[in-house]
Amino acid sequence: MNVGGDVGASAVSPAHLEWKFSQVFGERAAGEEVQEGHTSILRGMVAQTDNPNPYWLRCLNGQVDVISAIEFDRTGDHLATGDRGGRVVLFERTDTKEHVGSRRELERMAYPVTRHPEFHYKTEFQSHEPEFDYLKSLEIEEKINKIRWCQMTNGALFLLSTNDKTIKFWKVQEKKVQKISDLNVEPYLGVANGSMPSSSVSSSQKQHLANGCYTDGSSQCLSNHLSFPPGGLSALRLPVVTSGESSLAARCRRVYAHAHDYHINSISNNCDGETFISADDLRINLWNLQISNQSFNIVDLKPVNMEDLTEVITSAEFHPTHCNILAYSSSKGSIRLVDMRQSALCDSHSKLFEEQETPGSRSFFTEIIASISDIKFAKTGRYILSRDYMTLKLWDINMDSGPVSTFQVHEYLRPKLCDLYENDSIFDKFECCLSGDGSRVATGSYSNLFRVFGCAAGSTEATTLEASKNPRRQVQTPSRPSRSLGSSITRVVRRGSESPGADASGNSYDFTTKLLHLTWHPTENSIACAAANSLYMYYA
Repeated sequence: MNVGGDVGASAVSPAHLEWKFSQVFGERAAGEEVQEGHTSILRGMVAQTDNPNPYWLRCLNGQVDVISAIEFDRTGDHLATGDRGGRVVLFERTDTKEHVGSRRELERMAYPVTRHPEFHYKTEFQSHEPEFDYLKSLEIEEKINKIRWCQMTNGALFLLSTNDKTIKFWKVQEKKVQKISDLNVEPYLGVANGSMPSSSVSSSQKQHLANGCYTDGSSQCLSNHLSFPPGGLSALRLPVVTSGESSLAARCRRVYAHAHDYHINSISNNCDGETFISADDLRINLWNLQISNQSFNIVDLKPVNMEDLTEVITSAEFHPTHCNILAYSSSKGSIRLVDMRQSALCDSHSKLFEEQETPGSRSFFTEIIASISDIKFAKTGRYILSRDYMTLKLWDINMDSGPVSTFQVHEYLRPKLCDLYENDSIFDKFECCLSGDGSRVATGSYSNLFRVFGCAAGSTEATTLEASKNPRRQVQTPSRPSRSLGSSITRVVRRGSESPGADASGNSYDFTTKLLHLTWHPTENSIACAAANSLYMYYA
């Protein structure tokens, strides 16, 4: 199987980027609570209840506003975020609109291609509500796990959002409120001295007669008393529909439910514009966007005896240009490429990507840190980026002998794995993303830091930046080759400091703050990342 173009790891090494702060939404001051307005009310409700609602407790702990999903659309003009409170917030780019004009005007302005990206709040809506499964005695959180944009149609925005169990298809459209202008004469009222008195007969009092007249309850027909001003009316104003203010309306078009026994961890749109997949721990289902009551199970890892279970699905993604190909990762650190043309049930993979273990390196934590938390296809489909707890790996789908590049993110944490296991930090699921041209990759870390690496051949770019209005540090760390896999094509690059307890710049990490979610603009060097309830945007 030879899929995709020749970009990414084989591209010419680009120049280093200087990242700058662009915008922030929802940043809190030190000590400020997320849900300030509802805190006192919720405290009273919790105090008066023996068994308080877990949703109230999450509100008090400031978890409702914490961003749990983030995604650019295909054009990069819209950005969507989802939070633990089940809300979806949309942002729209505005700096490009200010420079829209004729071609001559644009040529005369000679406006540069690279602009300072500026996004404004567009709208928000409640996507999911907390539920309770009475059959399983299971609470279903409203937290948004993933958001995926669908194709825009007739100026309307479409997107998919999902929590642990239910996927929803939303349409967001700008609607203009239409009003009908009044007539300058009402047929059931008398007119005196050319003035137009207000109606004293309410609509509830008016009754229709057989001849079409109106009556106020008496036996007389009011239309017989119709009179006009002397000389008649100069003009008769007919009703005219006028457009008033416009408003954004979000409407749930379809609900895809009752198809997953386990928590949904991924949804991905197909390039055919008609289907999408949803994945939980053991199964991947194929849906048609137009059909909400039926799905097809295409991958099933559930064994007959659950005691024989050895791995679970952690992430799934459709190929960006081939509608029959998808990839999914597992908790064992492997990525499987699936061709849906082979069979209806895709239990047998076309290709398997996994790195061979170094002899003698296996420990209690080996499988835990090898679990892949996120995978992303490059725009061309040639490469797959995967993120496990310690590293970022770039895979060429035409070469399954090993990763093309490996980027060390948390190598300095290896001596602290026992402590990370005790406080559950070792199970944190960090996302990853690629630039539109495939020359750079990025992922998050602790202390609200994110890291950007150059993945082109010969690149030494490695930048660590803090998600803040005033980033405290921006580190350029030289790359060092670590070892070869025995292939002249394959190279493994280690970047970053390996000193235990410190990051690349020698500063200690704060494990209570973490940057899990980030996304790269599809056409420009712009990154949006989420730190707690704050959305930060950077550009280069």
